[in-house]
Amino acid sequence: MTKSELIEAIQKSHKDLSKVAIEQVVETAFSTVAGGIKKDGRFAYPGFGTFILRNRKARKGRNPQTGETLNIKASKTVGFKPAPVLKKSL
Repeated sequence: MTKSELIEAIQKSHKDLSKVAIEQVVETAFSTVAGGIKKDGRFAYPGFGTFILRNRKARKGRNPQTGETLNIKASKTVGFKPAPVLKKSL
């Protein structure tokens, strides 16, 4: 599902709201979730799942074209653990 498909799906159930208003709400919701993950290291939505900030350690990698060994820096990423209700519905 894309962002525009999400907005259209929401508009079908809330016909009184404009696409612009729905887009603003969706943007605010996702930026708030991202801020929560950045600040607290996690964001949980009951019945859907939990987004968790994860740290990747620095490691050695390999360039597949040349076979050259290179160093990959440590980084942060976001993991997702689905709630049991979501897993059962799939």
